[in-house]
Amino acid sequence: GCTRDWDGLSCWPRAAFGEMVKIPCFLQRNCTQEAHWSEPFPPYAVACGFDEGSSKGPEDQKSYYSAFWRVYTAGYAASVTSLITALIVFAAFRKFHCTRNYIHMHLFVSFILRAIAVFTKDAVLFADETMDHCLMSTVACKAAVAFFQFSILANFFWLLIEGIYLQTLLLLTFVSDKQYVWWFIFAGWGAPTAVMFTWVLTRIHQQNTGCWDDDENGVVLWIIKGPILLTVLINFIIFINVIRILVHKLKSQDGGGSHSSHFVRLAKSTLLLIPLFGVHYIVFAFFPESTGLEARLYIELGLGSFQGFVVALLYCFSNAEVQSELKKQLCKWQYQEYLSFTHKHGTMSRENSPVNYVTQLSLLEKISPKRKISAYQNGVTSV
Repeated sequence: GCTRDWDGLSCWPRAAFGEMVKIPCFLQRNCTQEAHWSEPFPPYAVACGFDEGSSKGPEDQKSYYSAFWRVYTAGYAASVTSLITALIVFAAFRKFHCTRNYIHMHLFVSFILRAIAVFTKDAVLFADETMDHCLMSTVACKAAVAFFQFSILANFFWLLIEGIYLQTLLLLTFVSDKQYVWWFIFAGWGAPTAVMFTWVLTRIHQQNTGCWDDDENGVVLWIIKGPILLTVLINFIIFINVIRILVHKLKSQDGGGSHSSHFVRLAKSTLLLIPLFGVHYIVFAFFPESTGLEARLYIELGLGSFQGFVVALLYCFSNAEVQSELKKQLCKWQYQEYLSFTHKHGTMSRENSPVNYVTQLSLLEKISPKRKISAYQNGVTSV
């Protein structure tokens, strides 16, 4: 049969004599009796939607992917910068040390890990353009892909924790939320770790091919897809239930005062993130990887790269408490600088004052040896 083949854009799996292989964009190649691959049909320019007048369809696609890489790299860089800044703000001020912000911080870390995973995956898998991706099957590339999948799992599980915490606040108003924080941390990191451990073992024993970024039978990937869809489904149920509880509380006015406004602020952020980060996954989860490839790129990489920035904006930078505390700290720093300046300026003024010179001369007069001898002589004379 025909061996795996990398044509510069796509990896064609092994095929038997006379077998026809299909890949994304509905491209086809035949394995001929001479054990050679036929040319892709239809051409890349036609199958993948390029300009038919262009004679360099694959080159155009490479250029398109290169431009797209720059966009999502900038998006992830902006997300990492904003998330690290938000982490520093929550860690630096003791006022923000509470269960709610601890959960936010773990969500921030999961998005930072996702950005790092994307950069690592690109560096390991696509740094060398001459590399044959069909034959590449190193420990490094498998670890990079596994780390990437773990970061995605952590994103969705910590978003689920955000939803569960919000509902816990609304339902258990008089119960301290501190007793749940370690359970939240255990679930947020433990569940993705358990899923990844299962997926890695399955890949090793049943589908240890390539860099684990392919899924020939489409079953193994459901070890990751299944839990993610479950978190999205639970979050959607929470989404409906929280809206129902909030409407009931606002109508009955049982929430009361600052607590009610606090719940509403937290609910606005979480309820916005649940559909924002979950709907697109449901749309694409039940379709083959080749379906809607361009839309997947725009949503999962293009828009997805800025998700971390949106999270930092909603939970930190647009938070009225954070803005107020930062303004107070800024005023405090300015006041301290003013006091330091006035103290330093006042000290210099006193040192240069004529009164200060007179005082110094008087002090020198008192400790002068001549004055001491004169005083002694006067004492003897008087005796």
